[in-house]
Amino acid sequence: MKNYLNFENEIKNLENEIEKLKDPYNQEGLSEVDTQKISSTQAELDEKLKDIYSNLDPWQTTMVARHEDRPKSKFFIDNLFKDFISLSGDRHYGEDKSVLTGFAKFKGNSVLVIGQEKGEDLDSRIERNFGMMRPEGYRKTIRLMNLANKFNIPIISFIDTPGAYPGVGAEERGQAEAIAKSIECCMELKVPTIAIIIGEGGSGGAIALASSNKVIMFENAIYSVISPEGCATILWRDPKKMLDAAKAMKLSAKDLLKLKVIDEIIPEPLGGAHRDRDAMLENLKTSITQNLDYFKDLSPEDIANERKNKFLKIGRNDGFISTTEDLSSLTVKINKFENILKSKKIQIGIGISVILLVLIFFLI
Repeated sequence: MKNYLNFENEIKNLENEIEKLKDPYNQEGLSEVDTQKISSTQAELDEKLKDIYSNLDPWQTTMVARHEDRPKSKFFIDNLFKDFISLSGDRHYGEDKSVLTGFAKFKGNSVLVIGQEKGEDLDSRIERNFGMMRPEGYRKTIRLMNLANKFNIPIISFIDTPGAYPGVGAEERGQAEAIAKSIECCMELKVPTIAIIIGEGGSGGAIALASSNKVIMFENAIYSVISPEGCATILWRDPKKMLDAAKAMKLSAKDLLKLKVIDEIIPEPLGGAHRDRDAMLENLKTSITQNLDYFKDLSPEDIANERKNKFLKIGRNDGFISTTEDLSSLTVKINKFENILKSKKIQIGIGISVILLVLIFFLI
């Protein structure tokens, strides 16, 4: 049974009508299939989908990103890669089933695949902790990212999480430290890294794996520092103001591409990725291929510097820096006035002047 969002009532009615027309036995008596009526209704449905999905507000986009039928990481891993070998455990505490990790083949080349997995039904969602990773999950990915870096293997991450798990046990085991270490590891890698936000990219739970050379989003995915409900609760003390929060947060792919937080948007089929999984699979495959080809001629140092510069440039377009082409050095540049102050002769002169002023003050 298909699941519909609250703004898809007209779509639901049209699809139900098409199903009835395709099966005349559901009607009173027997009749022939009215192909002309089916075609006209299908055209009306396509037009309605186009009209609705080309004008989604940020909150509606959030609902589409969370759609329970939306393809998850496991679907893409099973259908995009060959010889996937799942690896488990962080060698410290245990296994975190909310993230799938392992080595696989993509078009004959080895890659490390990381996928945050929410699950397909209630039982699997509980088992996967609804895609919310615990510290052992991040430590597992750190272990494998370092292994991929050692053997010069590119890393592809699928991001789909409401955020890192905020439970007491996770905090006791060092959730914040694990996320920080994961970000640090991502930034130090010398191999190409591609992060693809396929649904929700929530808070530090997402950025821990999305500190990549290329950050790519599905057209109807979201990427934000907090959920719209959480933001509304903090700012307005009213979780029902999630639409206002979603608008203010600029969490949609179009807004984030404009702000240069992400690098690319992968288009979705009409009506969302869940309506045509095969088409979504082809769009994603094309994007991954193009991005991996881009890094073929870059040295490990160039790859690391490009990633560093990418994040240093965010938010600096309208700032005080005249050029952002080379920001790989984090050293603060000293201006001419500061150079003058650092001159030993100037420092001695200033010191003598201060002593004379103090003597004059006391003599007077």
